[in-house]
Amino acid sequence: MTTKKVKPEILHAEVVAKSRLFQIEQLHLRFSNQVERQYERMKGNNRGAVMVVPILDNKQLLLGREYAAGTHSYELGFPKGLIDPGETAAEAANRELQEEIGYGSNKLTHLMELSLAPGYFASKMQIFLAENLYPSELEGDEPEPIDMVPWPLEQWQGLLQEQDFSESRSVSALFLAQKHLQLK
Repeated sequence: MTTKKVKPEILHAEVVAKSRLFQIEQLHLRFSNQVERQYERMKGNNRGAVMVVPILDNKQLLLGREYAAGTHSYELGFPKGLIDPGETAAEAANRELQEEIGYGSNKLTHLMELSLAPGYFASKMQIFLAENLYPSELEGDEPEPIDMVPWPLEQWQGLLQEQDFSESRSVSALFLAQKHLQLK
């Protein structure tokens, strides 16, 4: 059995670095045992983000291959993006599908909320399964078209062997979708 911990008290918070995309915040904390420490974290945008596992005709996963500046490579993964102001997570998921792979969904199922490096990063991502797809394209904000990559659903484990399918959120989303589909 776990005991509920008391969150540390934030004595001071200050933005110490800022770019167009990120803010780094320094926190001066006091823990319940009176130990004080300073932490730095990437401040989230409070809007959140979505990732979508699209399944076409109950036979194919649809992925995208796009440039990732962090690794300076092309990565294979599921459609993803930020939730726009005034948009629900489900609306953002359906919009990202249409922008990135040219399909909309008549059936979105929320699978889980994930965090990325919660010790340093405050953002959350909502993972959705998209079924009952229909062709629909919206213009996205990517600098070049994303290559849509169909993958046989029954060969989902083979994705784990693909060198460019390495993003932890996409791998997690794949397992969450597989678990959900097995329970149906």
